[in-house]
Amino acid sequence: MKLSLQLRNSQSLTMTPQLQQAIKLLQLSTLDLQQEIQEALDSNPMLEVSEDETNDSENTASNEREQNEREQAEKPSLDNEHNTEETQSAENTPVEMEKNNDIPDDLPVDTGWDDIYQNGSGSSSSSGSNDNENMLETRNAAGETLYDQLVWQLELTPFSDVDKTIAFSIIEAIDENGYLTATPEEICETVQSDDEDYDLELDEVIAVLHRIHQFEPPGVGAQNLQECLLIQLRQLPEDTCWREEALLVISEHIELLGNRDFNQLIRRSKLSEESLIEVLGLIKTLSPQPGQAISISHAEYVVPDVIVTQKNGRWRVELNPAIAPRLRINNNYASMVRRADNSADNNFLRDNLQEARWFIKSLQSRNETLLKVATRIVEYQQGFFEYGEEAMKPLVLHEIAEHVEMHESTISRVTSNKYMHTPRGLFELKYFFSSHVSTESGGECSSTAIRAIIKKLIAAENPKKPLSDSKITEILKEQQIKVARRTIAKYREALSIPPSNERKRLI
Repeated sequence: MKLSLQLRNSQSLTMTPQLQQAIKLLQLSTLDLQQEIQEALDSNPMLEVSEDETNDSENTASNEREQNEREQAEKPSLDNEHNTEETQSAENTPVEMEKNNDIPDDLPVDTGWDDIYQNGSGSSSSSGSNDNENMLETRNAAGETLYDQLVWQLELTPFSDVDKTIAFSIIEAIDENGYLTATPEEICETVQSDDEDYDLELDEVIAVLHRIHQFEPPGVGAQNLQECLLIQLRQLPEDTCWREEALLVISEHIELLGNRDFNQLIRRSKLSEESLIEVLGLIKTLSPQPGQAISISHAEYVVPDVIVTQKNGRWRVELNPAIAPRLRINNNYASMVRRADNSADNNFLRDNLQEARWFIKSLQSRNETLLKVATRIVEYQQGFFEYGEEAMKPLVLHEIAEHVEMHESTISRVTSNKYMHTPRGLFELKYFFSSHVSTESGGECSSTAIRAIIKKLIAAENPKKPLSDSKITEILKEQQIKVARRTIAKYREALSIPPSNERKRLI
């Protein structure tokens, strides 16, 4: 085999580090971007937060006011409000400190800190009286589960050692919805296997279970929906209106109630339609899943990237100034970089200077792209901002990409995990994109607008005779909107709206 050298020309697409960084910043959410900026500030000494950011914003606001002298309404700067709050706080702080500086000159040797600086309102008695409230706030703090609260109530209830063991086994068998997932027989066998010396009876387990039924939230520890509702009804005062009738309906006719067969329910319960309406009103106050009242809720904060406002009849699109700090190059470190020096220290400074410039440029590119895409969305969906969801136009990524002269993949990255604050609420940018549905006249309608129309029709329907999917299809056809029945069913399920047979009610 003969060896030889050959020269070939070829083209390939290579992503430079700058491009990779720009794409990464473009698809980050606001919270992730803030974390990325903080990591860059910590790792790169060339980057720093602009200290004159407040002054720059004030100068910008002043220039805008000069250009719009005919406009009387002035928008207050967020930075000014922040400075005002800090000023007020600084003015109030010395007053509070002066109150605490009144220390007697002659103090006993064993004087403690609490003898001078009182907690709460300044009296030891008031701090002691708030102990119970502090304990209650601590117990109800975020992160407490249903199991934690049941155990807390168990510790406050007088139980024998055996009954406490049974109660713990019962509580461990209660799921997050508040229902008992094991039968009393299974709990009896479990406790018996743990303590073979004691002959446990099933009646003891049932007796402890009845005591747990008195715990909060009402209905906890029930084995099924019927028992859960009955427990809650029995805990109501005996003089509660329609309590006995509700007990009758739940205990004997719950299947008819679940099937919404109100005519048969009226005949069997021997209640009039007016009385049954009152009974159903009382039943609706009960909780079918009592455990959900004590569910752990994790707060998710959404910071809008874009703010849309209307001023003088025109819609304005602005980037949220609070999403990211303004960065700049540290002039002191940048001046230390020498051109002809190839030492390790100088190379370190030079590399960090280049990375800092790339990072700032990528941030600017992200902001410009986001503002350009958001502005085009607002221009295209102006009907939504004026009239609501029913005026939403069909929109796909390709249409925005053509207008801003970018690739669809770039538009997809810009609109992912980015939020827009509008007078109608907070929306993700992807919310404004929807598929096309043909109309009888040959036009197109947005699927978002169709869902809004379906929601409006169902909200205004007769509860005794709700609209079926076929009927909704006919109504939309009269409005020149051509939609199949299965499409209506799909949109209705997406809105978490039950079918017509489950929406039927007397009231």
